[in-house]
Amino acid sequence: MKNQIFLSGMIAIIVLASCSKQKPKEVDPISSADSTTTVQTPADTTSSASTTATGDNSQNALDWSGTYEATVPCADCPGIKTSLTLNKDKTFSITEEYINRKSKNEDKGTFEWDAAGSVITLNGKTAKYKYKVGENKLIQLDLSGKPIDGPNKDLYIFKKK
Repeated sequence: MKNQIFLSGMIAIIVLASCSKQKPKEVDPISSADSTTTVQTPADTTSSASTTATGDNSQNALDWSGTYEATVPCADCPGIKTSLTLNKDKTFSITEEYINRKSKNEDKGTFEWDAAGSVITLNGKTAKYKYKVGENKLIQLDLSGKPIDGPNKDLYIFKKK
């Protein structure tokens, strides 16, 4: 009798274990939007591969064109009121006005998207900034493309008008 109960219990455990559902792997939407794959085409004779963005990314899934504003920190003034306009033809114009000074810089030029389609780099006469493009915002990056850190990091977030 004990063997029958033991055997029944073991069968029940095996049946229940085989019927358990595996939880699907969760996907981080931010990371997956920035993913890249390597694609090689027959025309690639000078390089072995090229990197292109796949899936939705900031460049192809967001309404990124428009005007963005922020007041970024300044070493010797209360701040720099900055207005940046991005155009669909990959041109930009930027105005930087130093608060409590009579100094205003303006620049125009083009910008480029990174391979992942999430970061732009301005190519102006003086403006060489990098920004991560988000939903109705730009996050200014340092010159090496890394997020600006520290107590004032939120001041480097530009909001779309």
